[in-house]
Amino acid sequence: MQDGRAPRIKNRAPAAVQITAEQLLREAQERQETAFRAPKQRVEDFEELHEYRGRKRKEFEERIRRTRGSIKEWLQYANWEASQNEFARSRSIFERALDVDPRSIQLWLSYTEMELKSRNVQHARNLFDRAVTLLPRVDQLWYKYVYLEELLQNVPGARQVFERWMQWEPDDKAWQAYIKLEERYQELDRASAIYERWVAVRPEPRVWVKWGKFEEDRSRVDKAREVFQQALEFFGDEGEQVEKAQAVFSAFAKMETRLKEYERARVVYKFALSHIPRTKSAALYAAYTKFEKQHGTRSTLENTVLGKRRIQYEEELSHDGRNYDVWFDYARLEEGAFHDLKEEGSTQEEVDGAIRRVREVYERAVAQVPPGSEKRHWRRYIFLWLDYALFEEIETKDYPRTRQIYQTAVRLVPHKQFTFAKLWLMFAKFEVRRLELPAARKILGTAIGMCPKEALFKGYIDLEIELREFDRARTLYEKYLEFDPSNSTAWIKFAELEAQLQDFARTRAIFELAVAQSPLSMPELLWKAYVDFEVEEGERETARSLYERLIALSGHVKVWISYALFEAEPTPLPRAERDEEEEEEEEEERKMVPGDPILARQVFERGYKDLKSKGLKHERIALLHIWKTFEENHGSPEDVKKVEGMMPIQARVRHVDQETGQMVEDWDFVFADDERESNPTSFKFMQMAHAWKQAQAKGAAGGAAGGASGVLSGFTAAKASRKTDDEEEADAQSDVASSQGEEEE
Repeated sequence: MQDGRAPRIKNRAPAAVQITAEQLLREAQERQETAFRAPKQRVEDFEELHEYRGRKRKEFEERIRRTRGSIKEWLQYANWEASQNEFARSRSIFERALDVDPRSIQLWLSYTEMELKSRNVQHARNLFDRAVTLLPRVDQLWYKYVYLEELLQNVPGARQVFERWMQWEPDDKAWQAYIKLEERYQELDRASAIYERWVAVRPEPRVWVKWGKFEEDRSRVDKAREVFQQALEFFGDEGEQVEKAQAVFSAFAKMETRLKEYERARVVYKFALSHIPRTKSAALYAAYTKFEKQHGTRSTLENTVLGKRRIQYEEELSHDGRNYDVWFDYARLEEGAFHDLKEEGSTQEEVDGAIRRVREVYERAVAQVPPGSEKRHWRRYIFLWLDYALFEEIETKDYPRTRQIYQTAVRLVPHKQFTFAKLWLMFAKFEVRRLELPAARKILGTAIGMCPKEALFKGYIDLEIELREFDRARTLYEKYLEFDPSNSTAWIKFAELEAQLQDFARTRAIFELAVAQSPLSMPELLWKAYVDFEVEEGERETARSLYERLIALSGHVKVWISYALFEAEPTPLPRAERDEEEEEEEEEERKMVPGDPILARQVFERGYKDLKSKGLKHERIALLHIWKTFEENHGSPEDVKKVEGMMPIQARVRHVDQETGQMVEDWDFVFADDERESNPTSFKFMQMAHAWKQAQAKGAAGGAAGGASGVLSGFTAAKASRKTDDEEEADAQSDVASSQGEEEE
């Protein structure tokens, strides 16, 4: 090994002779050197004994001379002298040691132990008396002293020692030891007097509880009650003192429960809980809940559970006062307690107390104003005000207080940054319920003037419509549209109002103004409402002109589909004719003007050509599917085949990638008419090749393939449907498309 490092082992092969761990341990034990042991000396006569004692005393004196402050050396010296039965010398050494360190507890204990071993009881008593006089705060010396006196059956002496000890007001264990001494000798009155002196020295709740339990155990119930009453009088009715005396209340109530005095126990629990803060009486509430579960009625048990939940909510709110969810739960708890009291027919005083508790919770909750001016922080908070107002209006019928709550909430919200339409509307509806219509209108007018909002306009308009004030509603709609002219829903609702009032000229004028707006949110809803209105009025020509205008604006596939279906579906009679017929035949069903499938088919064709010109393949497919369904319902089989022939097939198409400039293949929809127009030269050749392919497949399959051949591809159906003068060209159209599909496969 070099430099403190482990040696490097070069040969790691196993040794030829293997040894076990047991052999290693045995060899290590055998090779250990034996420790030095002093030789034993045998004393044969007194002369040798005196010589041995002199030599040992000389050694001890030399050691204590060198280390005078070492109590260990003094103890060894004194104990050696005691082992030689030289008690006088041993006492002398102990006294010399006490001169060195008179406060050494170990020295005093060893000194007294030596005297007791030598049965010098009086010497031991004197030593204990000297020790407790010098060290009165050392409990160990007092315990040894008392134990000695009791061991000697000197009970008065032990009592006298305890009396001396109690004058120093020791800790609780000393008092308990004194009481146990009196209990061992059945001096219970003396023990009770000691308890009284103990509580005078340390008036703590646990001492009062122990005294009361002691009196209960000796079957002096009146004395136990007197003890607890003295304790409660001592602590008084102040909050902090009552909180400190929770253990006394709990022990008092439990004692009354054990004595089957349930009403007394309930009174004690209620008195304590009414004076202790809810957040600091969880343990007492738990004990009260357990008591009510065992000995209470349903109502008392519910009140206990309510108290426990109140403590829980108070604890949560102490951590976060702006936890509005907890405030909501807390308010619901108090409102539920209020409802239960009303249903049970409680006294008016109890009901008023429940109302005060609910109001207190709401007042504390609304005092927790959110920080900052962001609306997301206020969303939950504002509902506390609304619930508070509803409680006062519905439950307590205190309408002035309700109005004051709404006014305070309105003043509190920073309306320049944001507002809450629900707050304004509920305030206004409250005034309506109080038949204060001018006040309600003033509130909503103030809201719209201060912070206009869509929900405010809607709520105000609905209110005026419910009151049948249609002129006011029209004025509000005008203000609404001035505020937001791009709102399609507002235009539609305004027009619907005029339609309900049978003012169709104003309805059409409103719709015309609406569609003339440049930016519109969801214009499709507005156009659809306009068209539906004209259809409902039986004005087919007007509706047709609207569709034409909409097609000119957008040309969307859904517009073409809706236009075509409109032409095919029946419409009601015009309103003028309808009114005349209703006067003649009121009981008959309303007559309808039938649709025109030919016009619908023309619209489909126009739409198909328009989408084709724009190159919108997916829109063409959607149109063809609806067209096919239309032909199945209204057309002939030839019309259905014609539409099927226009259906595309999915094939691989080569095209040049715009980014890379390379030829790539991709799946795409191929329409027959597009293929005929794009490749007119090779169209007939590909059609003939496809026909030959089909003939070969039919010959191979025979009759078994007859059923499957009835399903035509898109291009074959197109060939079958076109029986015109240019028949060869139509055949080529079908075959070339089918052949392309075969090549790709």
